Amino acid sequence: MNMSGLGAIAVLEACKGVLALLVAVAVHVLAGTNLHQEALNLFAYFHLASNNHYVEMSLGGIDKITHSGLTVVTAIAIGYALIRFIESYGLWHRMRWTEWFAFLSGAVYLPFEIYEVIKDQNAITIGVLAINLVVVGYMYFVLKTGSRKHKPKEDESVVSASV
Repeated sequence: MNMSGLGAIAVLEACKGVLALLVAVAVHVLAGTNLHQEALNLFAYFHLASNNHYVEMSLGGIDKITHSGLTVVTAIAIGYALIRFIESYGLWHRMRWTEWFAFLSGAVYLPFEIYEVIKDQNAITIGVLAINLVVVGYMYFVLKTGSRKHKPKEDESVVSASV
């Protein structure tokens, strides 16, 4: 398969899967450490005072994290990565059901992404929304026009039936 729009989206989905696996590994590694102390070290590295309101809020939240909570986050990240890898494989091989899955899973996020752009306009929120709009729009185009690409054409079915 040459690198088409579906190929580019497949690569994007694979990258999301890799990032999710990295999150799972990082959370798993952090499960055996003192999270409070690690956060203090990180804040000190960035020269943030420990009496800063946001630092105190962060430390309060970190102190509430349990080992089972980290296990749940790890499991969710692994599950998300698995879904993204399956979607990537299916898009790469032009499987029709993954085209629908990519369209629907991208469309589900649009209201939340629009809300985030309205609430806090910055390069990240606008970029994420723009990329997702392109993906959802392209998947809509593929689904709308691509039905002929998944079925054999009449003359192809005649040729294959006569061979």
